[in-house]
Amino acid sequence: MSKEAPGGYDQTMESAFQEALNLILRWIHVIAGIMWIGDSFLFMWLDSHLETPKKPREGAVVGELWMTHSGGFYEVVKRKYLAREEMPDNLYWFKWESYTTWITGFLLLFVVYYLNGASYLVDPTVSAMTTAEGILLSLGLLVGGFIVYDALWSSPLGKRPWILAPLCFFAIIAIAAWLSTLYSGRAAYIQVGAMMGTIMSANVFFRIIPAQKNMLAAARAGREVDVSLGLRAKMRSRHNHYMTLPVVFTMLSNHFPATFGAEHPWLVLAIVFLFGAGLKYLMNYRGRAGLHVWLGTIGALVAAVVMTAGPSVSASGEATLTTAEVSWPEVNRIVQARCTNCHAAVPSNTQFRTPPGGIVLEEPAQIAQLAPRIFERVYVNETMPLGNQTGMTDEERFKVAAWVAQGAVVKEAPRWEGEVPPELMAEAKALWAERCVTCHGVDGRGDGVLARAMLPAPTNLHDRRWHAEVSDAEIAKVILEGGPAVNKAGTMPPNIDLAERPAIVQALVRVVRGFEDPAPAAAPGFPNVEGVRRPPIP
Repeated sequence: MSKEAPGGYDQTMESAFQEALNLILRWIHVIAGIMWIGDSFLFMWLDSHLETPKKPREGAVVGELWMTHSGGFYEVVKRKYLAREEMPDNLYWFKWESYTTWITGFLLLFVVYYLNGASYLVDPTVSAMTTAEGILLSLGLLVGGFIVYDALWSSPLGKRPWILAPLCFFAIIAIAAWLSTLYSGRAAYIQVGAMMGTIMSANVFFRIIPAQKNMLAAARAGREVDVSLGLRAKMRSRHNHYMTLPVVFTMLSNHFPATFGAEHPWLVLAIVFLFGAGLKYLMNYRGRAGLHVWLGTIGALVAAVVMTAGPSVSASGEATLTTAEVSWPEVNRIVQARCTNCHAAVPSNTQFRTPPGGIVLEEPAQIAQLAPRIFERVYVNETMPLGNQTGMTDEERFKVAAWVAQGAVVKEAPRWEGEVPPELMAEAKALWAERCVTCHGVDGRGDGVLARAMLPAPTNLHDRRWHAEVSDAEIAKVILEGGPAVNKAGTMPPNIDLAERPAIVQALVRVVRGFEDPAPAAAPGFPNVEGVRRPPIP
């Protein structure tokens, strides 16, 4: 059944359309990207393995090599330029792989990050940036990034790559650090990757292809070919080549919150970029690469692993987590309130038709099984809930983390042991009849005379699951301080006059417990939980 807004707006249909569009665009994007990257890898490998011609060849030949693949043998000859009489009937270009990758990538950026209120892009816990501001900044960086890059490498400074390349690297990392103060962590990474991908595709469209067309036009006209055009195009192609692995990393990073959720995500990005570029150099030159390249690349990999491996919790923090007082019912209520709008069998968040990643957190067993992952996403990286749309507080994050640190054991809420004197029980029942029946009803089913006018309705005190999820101490707190004391409805009033009478409060708790339905013979005990020994009455 679709969810239709008052004006007839079908949110489920829109969500289904966006999901289908996301899938189609992502599929094309990945296929085109594989082809573009494969071309880049092949041609850079060819350039790095060209050999001096072993026999005289006509034309501006700069190298040759032989290859074997799929049962055949290929002779490759590279020319610096073509003479008029050498113009082939068929010349194959490699450009649409780049264009298709960028077009589908931009459309994906729009579908995933710009739509739905830019919930993946803008995180209100990071900055007060509005949706419109976030999108405009993103678009501005895509365009401005190439304009600045192109101006720098077209300037005299472009002839000194040993100076300009490090400056561009530090500029990219500085932008990443700045974006991490404005966007969500994953969006900051994606934006940097999109900006670099735009530079790469723009290099092909504005510099590489026009240069080659200019050289071909000169050859056809019989004019002298300006080989500097080919050299400049090759430089841009080399830039694209060494940006490939870093850009691919940014596109995959949204699946690995330990990267963008680290304490210094920009530093992780810098280290991974160095590793990616170093790895690509080693792939191209292998044994000809210097020792410093090997050591630097391996060192970057080790540093990246160290910075992203395991929960980064201090020793004092660990001690605090393991000694904090926290109960499973309390954690369960936090998870149900903050997480299941997305991670439910049928999400209430209209952005998702199915739970993200197929993860459902509605049952105790599901939550306990995913406890380590919940710890990392909720407490260490604070990357969930998505954009903190449900408003999870720091205190709630700490309680979830403490529950995981203490073993993630799903237990029935503790209850007091011991007997309550008959005279106190009688007084407690009288207080119940005097103060509670009008809302909770005579037998505690939440059907008192005032119940119909109350939102939310009073708790059905016969519900065994509710009894398993709430401790005696929590019931006592509600009785004394009212519903707001435990983030419940204000319709439950406090009973401050009982503050000096803990024994009668304890007796009232027993009255409440007395309404609990007995366990069915076929399924004794609370489902999926472990009972705990109830401590003595204080």
